[in-house]
Amino acid sequence: MAERAVPILPSPDLAKTLAFYTRLGFENRGAPHEEWDYLIVGRGDVVLHFITVPDVDPLATAGSCYVYVDDADVVHEQWRRAGVEADPATGSRLEQPTDTSYGMREFALVDASGNLVRVGSPLPGWTVP
Repeated sequence: MAERAVPILPSPDLAKTLAFYTRLGFENRGAPHEEWDYLIVGRGDVVLHFITVPDVDPLATAGSCYVYVDDADVVHEQWRRAGVEADPATGSRLEQPTDTSYGMREFALVDASGNLVRVGSPLPGWTVP
C-alpha cells in the first residue's frame, strides 16, 4: 500500500467551507459534516480534511498544505473562473502563478478560514521531490 499524508485544517463553519471548496471542483467524500463535525473533501487524488475550530482568525494563517498538480496554470484558471475573489473581511484570495527558484510553477489560495493552500507543478526539466 502506498503511504500518504492528509492535512487536517481548521474551519469555523464547515458548511461554508464545503460550499467554498465545492466551487473549486471538490466533492464531499465523508459523512455529512453535521453528523461528525468533520469534513472530508476531495478532487482527483487530492484530499483535505477540516475540523471545526470556532475561534479561527481568518486574517491569520490557520493551517496550510501543498498540493501537487500536473499543470498549476490550468488549476489556477479553473479556480479563477469559479469566482474565488479577494475578500478583505475574511482574507481569502487567489494569487497569480509564478515560477520559483526551486523548479515549481505555483500559486497560493487562502480560503475564508485563513488556510493557505499552495498549488504547484514542476517546471520543464524539474521533478517533484
